Amino acid sequence: MVRMLPSGTAGAWLSLLTSAIHRIEAQAQDAQDLSSYVLPFTGSTSGGNTFPGISLPYGMVKLGPDLYTGSDSYSGYQSTGDFIGFSLLHESGTGGAPKYGVVAQMPTVGTIDNPLTDQSISRSQADESRLGYYKSSLSNDITVEMGATGKAGMFKYQFPDDAGGSNVIVDVSHVLPSYRGQGLGQNYLGGNISVTTTDSGIQYQGAGSYDNGWNRAPKWTVYFCGYFDQTATFKTFLGTNETGDDLSDYSDATSQSSENRLGAIFTFNDTEVTSRVGVSFISSKQACANVDREIPAGTTLDTLETDVKTAWNDQVLAKITTTDTSNTTRLQLLYSSLFHMSLIPTNKTGENPLWSSSEPYYDDIFTFWDLFRCTTSLMHILQPVVYEELIRSLVDIWRNEGFMPDARSSFFNGATQGGSNADNVLADAYVKGVRGAINWEDAFSAMVTDAETTPANNNDSRDTSSSTKEGRGALPDWINRGFITTKYGRSVTRAIEYAGNDFGLYQVAKGLGKDDDAEKYLNRSRNWRNQWNPDLEALGFTGFLGPINEDGAFVDQDPLSCGSCYWGDAYYEALPIEYSFNAHHDINKLIELSGGTDNFTARLEKMFEGGVSSSNSQFNYTLFNPGNEPSFTSPYLFNYVGRQDLSVKHSRYVANSYYAPTAAGLPGNSDAGAMESWLLWSMIGLYPMTGQTTFLIGSPWFSDLTIDLGSDKKLVITTTGGSDSAIYVQSLKVNGEAWDKAWLTWDDVFANGGTLDFVLGSQPADWATGDAPPSPATETS
Repeated sequence: MVRMLPSGTAGAWLSLLTSAIHRIEAQAQDAQDLSSYVLPFTGSTSGGNTFPGISLPYGMVKLGPDLYTGSDSYSGYQSTGDFIGFSLLHESGTGGAPKYGVVAQMPTVGTIDNPLTDQSISRSQADESRLGYYKSSLSNDITVEMGATGKAGMFKYQFPDDAGGSNVIVDVSHVLPSYRGQGLGQNYLGGNISVTTTDSGIQYQGAGSYDNGWNRAPKWTVYFCGYFDQTATFKTFLGTNETGDDLSDYSDATSQSSENRLGAIFTFNDTEVTSRVGVSFISSKQACANVDREIPAGTTLDTLETDVKTAWNDQVLAKITTTDTSNTTRLQLLYSSLFHMSLIPTNKTGENPLWSSSEPYYDDIFTFWDLFRCTTSLMHILQPVVYEELIRSLVDIWRNEGFMPDARSSFFNGATQGGSNADNVLADAYVKGVRGAINWEDAFSAMVTDAETTPANNNDSRDTSSSTKEGRGALPDWINRGFITTKYGRSVTRAIEYAGNDFGLYQVAKGLGKDDDAEKYLNRSRNWRNQWNPDLEALGFTGFLGPINEDGAFVDQDPLSCGSCYWGDAYYEALPIEYSFNAHHDINKLIELSGGTDNFTARLEKMFEGGVSSSNSQFNYTLFNPGNEPSFTSPYLFNYVGRQDLSVKHSRYVANSYYAPTAAGLPGNSDAGAMESWLLWSMIGLYPMTGQTTFLIGSPWFSDLTIDLGSDKKLVITTTGGSDSAIYVQSLKVNGEAWDKAWLTWDDVFANGGTLDFVLGSQPADWATGDAPPSPATETS
C-alpha cells in the first residue's frame, strides 16, 4: 500500500531534500583545492596591469619580477622585455606611474666588474605562475623560483654548471621607473647596507629611501634583512651619485651608507642558491624578525606554496562555491577575479612608521574612485573582518593626518580624482549595519571634514587649481554656489561625485540622530541638478551634465566628447553622457530631467549601440565603456524603468564579450580589482547601489552558488533553466517567497543569510511588476 503524504508536505520534503543535497555538495566543494582555477596572469597585459606573482590576501610582500621594455611596468611584470630584478614589493592593477619594485635581487653569471652597469637579461621561455609559486627562466640559463609569506620572500636560484661565477646583486637603488614624463617617476634617495658572515651562510640588512610614484609621495623608507643559506664571498659597492653607474668604491668593506647608489654582490661556488628576505617599514631589526618568524632556515618552496594556497582557499576562494563545474572558463574567471580583487589594499598593521595606534593600518589604496561602486561592497560581504579593519584604518588616518584618503600608498594620501569617496564607503558600511569596533562619531567627523574643509593646494602639475592629494579641492564653489565652475579642474566630475558624497553624509547623520546635519547634506546632495544643462543636445536627446564658467553661465559642450578627459578638463576619464547617468541616489529626478521613463530608457539603450561613438573601437564604438568606472552601473539602471530584461541583456553581453581568464582578459586597467569585482557581481546576479541598502537584480551565471557570509550565515542562489542563451529571469523567489521586484535589500538576503531561486529562459518575461527601486534623495510628493 502506498502511503500518501498530506497536501503540501511533499513539496516541503522535496525542498528540505534539495537543501540538504546542496549543503553536502557545498561542503564537498569547500574541501576542494580551488586554487587550480586561479590563473595569476589574467589581466596582466594589454593595460590590465595585474600582479601575477606571489602574495597572501592583502599581504605586504608581493614577490615577482621587474621587467624593462621602455614603457611603465606598473606591477613589475610585463610579458616581454628584459629582467632588471626580482623584488618583494609591488602593487596590482594600478596606473599613473609604477609604485615600489624595491628590495630586489638580481642573479648574474661570470665576473662582474661593475655591478652598477646594466645587468638586464632576457627570457629563455615564458614565466610560470600559480598560487604560491613563480618561476622565471633567464636567457643565460639561470632559473629563479620564488615563494612568499606576508612579510618575507624566498628565492631559489639554479645557475648553470659553466657559469664561471654564480652571483646575486643586491642593488638598494633598484626601483620601478616611469617613462611617461609626468613627473611621477620614483626616485632613489639614499640607503645603507651591511653584510655579516654566519656559520651557515651570509646575512645582509639595511634600508632604502624613495619617493614619488602614482600618488606623488614624499620620502619613505623600507628596511630589509636577507639571508643566503650557502657560503659566499662578497663585495659592497658605492656609486658616485644617485642615478649613474660610475663606482667610487667596490671592495670587501662590510657596509655602505650614502645618498648615492649602493649595494652588495654575493658570489657562490654552488650552482643552487637559496635566499630568504624579510621587509619592514619600521626597522631592519623588525625585518629580520619577520623573515626569521615566517621563513626560518630550512623552509622549502613547497611548504610556502602549500601555505599560500591554504590561505587563499580558506580566506578568499571558499567564500563563493558552486557545484556547477560544467564550464571551466567561468570557474577560472570566478576565482581569478577573487584573487585579483584581494591583493590590495595592503594590511600593514604593525608596520606604520608615522604614529603608534591600537587601530589597524591599511595602505596601498588604489583608489576609492575606482573601488567604491563594486569592490568595497563585495569586500564587506566576503571579507567582513578586513572590511571593518579598513574602515577603522581610514578613520585613524583622519585622526592623525586630518583627512581620510581617496587613495593612499607608502603612508601618504593621494591622488584624488573626483570626490571624497571614502565618504561613500563609510556610508555603505553604516547603512548595512557595520558597527564592531568602529567609532562612528569619529567616522562622521571625518566625513564632515571632507564636506566642510578645503584641503591645501598641493600644486599638482596635472591640475594646479586645487588639491589632488585629499578631500574636496573644489569645496568653495560647491558650498558657496551650489555647483562647480571651470575655475576647478574636473568640475563636472566633482559636482556629481560631491553630490553622492553628501548623500553619504546624510545617510550616516540620519542614523546617528543628527537631524540638522542630515537635512543639510540631503539638500546638498541634490545640487548636482544645478550642473544639469537642459539645452545640451546629442543623438536626439536633450539635457546633460555640463560645465559652468566662473560667471555662472553654462558652457557649450558636446555630450559625446570630454576632450582630453584628464585632470584639467571638465570631465575625468568619461564622457558627459556617461556622467549624466551617475546621480544614483536621486535617480527619479534624473529620469525626470532626462525626459521621463521612455526617453531615459532610449538614451540608456543608445549607450550600448555599436557605431555611435567616435572612439572605443575595442568596444564596437559604443558610448558605454566597460573599462571605465563611471559606466559600471549604467547597464543595471534599466531596473529603475521596468526593463530588468535589458539590464540582463547588456550586463551579460559586456561580461561575455570583454572578460576572459587570459592575460589580455580585462576591458581596461584592473584598477586594483575594480574590473574584477564588477564581473563578480554579474556572476552573482546582483548589483550594489553604494550608500544604499539596495541591490539591483541581474541574472546569475551558475546553477547554484553559495556565498559564505560568516557567522554561519550563507546566501544560496540557484537557477533553473539557465544556459548560454537562456539568461532572462522568468521568475524569482526570495527566501522561498515569490518576488516581483527588480531589487532587494541588504536585510532581505545578506543580514541573516537567505536564498534566491531563479527560473531563467531564453526570452524576456514581465516578472518584475512590483515597486521600482527606491530613489532616496528624490522628494516625495
